[in-house]
Amino acid sequence: MATSLFDQFISPVLLGIPLIVLAFMLPWLLFPAPAHRWITNRLLTLQTSFVGNFTAQLLKPLNVGGHKWALILAALMLFLMSLNMLGLLPYTFTPTTQLSVNLGLAVPLWLATVLIGMRNQPTKSLAHFLPEGTPIPLIPVLIIIETISLFIRPLALGVRLAANLTAGHLLMHLISTAAYSLLCVMPTVAILTTIVLFLLTILEVAVAMIQAYVFVLLLSLYLQENV
Repeated sequence: MATSLFDQFISPVLLGIPLIVLAFMLPWLLFPAPAHRWITNRLLTLQTSFVGNFTAQLLKPLNVGGHKWALILAALMLFLMSLNMLGLLPYTFTPTTQLSVNLGLAVPLWLATVLIGMRNQPTKSLAHFLPEGTPIPLIPVLIIIETISLFIRPLALGVRLAANLTAGHLLMHLISTAAYSLLCVMPTVAILTTIVLFLLTILEVAVAMIQAYVFVLLLSLYLQENV
């Protein structure tokens, strides 16, 4: 039971070729491409409005130097949201349940924010390791604690995204299995379980969008500290 339960999180392979590459490419194929016409369709108008409002909300606390990140943050938000939402469909694979994928996205972007801070304002960036007015005996301890808290940020980003999606998928799998098993024995309980599964699916759709937003929002907060 435990093996079959976690089989859904194994990266699929067909004829020795990992299909995770297709899972990464699929969201970009679904996005409508911008057109040069004056009048566009409703889907493209909705996407443009969403990206514009999200970018404006995300970059509001940043100064002008941080606005250069608008394109990459908006693209990352749409990419993560699409991967999370497509992973809720039956017989699909969610790459963001893999910790290696999440760390591959989190570590380079977090490292870029740190390097930007070290280049633009090295004194202020190093001052985060030692708050002003710290007693001398506590200086080594605080430096170690602040260093650990700095390097644990990308790990927290990746683990948060993977854990929330994995827990939701496991819960949906368990409830759907229970509903199918109870269908012939206790139909009334099976119907109630199916209703719970439907409500949980709606919740997971919200979680898929919220987790993508939280991932990008925390990156923007790290950028705000270093710009």
